[in-house]
Amino acid sequence: MWASRKPSDPRMPMTHTPAGAPLALGRRIRKRRQLMSMTLQDLSNGCGVSVSYLSQIERDNAVPTLGTLAEIAAALDVSIDHFIATPRQADSVTRAETRPQFSISGTSIIYEQIGAEFPGHELTSFILNVPPGYESETVQHSGEELIFVLDGEVLQVVNGQQFLLRTGDSMHYLGQHPHSWSNVSEGWARLLWTGKMLHGATPSSYVPRTGAETQQPDIP
Repeated sequence: MWASRKPSDPRMPMTHTPAGAPLALGRRIRKRRQLMSMTLQDLSNGCGVSVSYLSQIERDNAVPTLGTLAEIAAALDVSIDHFIATPRQADSVTRAETRPQFSISGTSIIYEQIGAEFPGHELTSFILNVPPGYESETVQHSGEELIFVLDGEVLQVVNGQQFLLRTGDSMHYLGQHPHSWSNVSEGWARLLWTGKMLHGATPSSYVPRTGAETQQPDIP
């Protein structure tokens, strides 16, 4: 196993307070769905996620991966930022000591946003600080993903094949293949995640298809 970093580790910039309290993700999704007069079945048809799993997400009993959240966001005609409400940056530079951090209710992953919003951008990128033993669900979606292991060991499963990725390893794959991952380290893992969602869930390419309200919901 590799040397891992916990949030209390002085080598890791976790002394800063996350930007806002953990977000009530399920409530935000339910509010948006109801605003668009959609049933859970309607949403399921639009994003390819089962009704039962969507119900768990809305009740904050399950936490979707970023890929699944992007699919849900696209079906609800908003960008992924509508739900995670990450802090806005004035420019494209982030500093390790002051980089905004946030979490999503129901998960112990701490996210750091390193991507910036500017006209024409297509990529969304985060650094994920993942506790030992964390396992994601298996998902499929359009677009592609690239992960780079900054610290730790991650077991990535793509299309039924397992790949053990150690510090310095990376993997690039299409989201259409069923995929999942888990932190098999003894401590925290740190991943660089970059994705390109072809369905337009990224903020730059998002164009509302309805007249429904699309403003950011208040952080609870």
